[in-house]
Amino acid sequence: MPDKQAKPCVLITGITGFLGSRLAQTLVAEGYAVIGLKRRSSSFARIEKILPVVTLYDADDLDCAQIFCEHQNIETVIHTAACYGRHGESDFQVFLANTTLALQILEATISAGVRAFVNCDTSLDKYVNAYSLSKRQFSEWGRFLGECGKITFFNIHLEHFFGPGDDNSKFTTYIIKSCLDNVPEIKLTKGEQLRDFIFIDDVASAFTVLLANISKFTNSFVEFDLGSGKAITIKEFVQLVREIHGSQTDLNFGAVPYRQDEAMFTQADLSFWHKLGWQPLYSLRQGLEQTM
Repeated sequence: MPDKQAKPCVLITGITGFLGSRLAQTLVAEGYAVIGLKRRSSSFARIEKILPVVTLYDADDLDCAQIFCEHQNIETVIHTAACYGRHGESDFQVFLANTTLALQILEATISAGVRAFVNCDTSLDKYVNAYSLSKRQFSEWGRFLGECGKITFFNIHLEHFFGPGDDNSKFTTYIIKSCLDNVPEIKLTKGEQLRDFIFIDDVASAFTVLLANISKFTNSFVEFDLGSGKAITIKEFVQLVREIHGSQTDLNFGAVPYRQDEAMFTQADLSFWHKLGWQPLYSLRQGLEQTM
């Protein structure tokens, strides 16, 4: 087996999560040495196939400086770890995970002289919930430290990514699973909101393109979107899922009111990616077929 130390080295936080695990698998296949940061209680199910070739650290009570001392060849940190508040976490717990602990990792990255930090942010307005607010607060720290010349901080506004093995608590997975199970009814809003959905394999390929070009950027703050670049209504999305499966589930549009300050339009601007020569390969239908 080739020496790991001879390969480009990337640290991925949240490596056992849906996004982190898919990135890890893709980067291993591309020849990167991958180091992962995870919770002690995390399941290895998503990364089982690559366990022999990745190095893992438990984030619980870990001094992040230890990782950089033991692996001085880390070139980039990709921060995918996040607390969404979907499992009863308090606002403070969400803030602690998404802002305070993330800032500790960023400070350790800077102290180690690592070239770049890639942050996976959300396209949601920061006042939608505690998750989006805490993620935005961390990105503002990234802007501050990047513009101080301490690191190149890439802040990615991720649209709604989906694919096999995603969390059941997400809207896309809930809709897919409900249609696959032929549940009698799904209660929904009117579904007029326009959303940008992107297949997970396209997200992973975009990251490989970014890493291949990362040395072209100087110390600063770089912010951009990542999605399919196309928006469809929630109603169209749900109807497409049902059509692909041939589900008999009744879609009860209008049974649920819009939440206060509902975002009615989100769509990624892909101009940044076009300059790097990247574009998504999967249509929404193709991504859903792969998932279902």
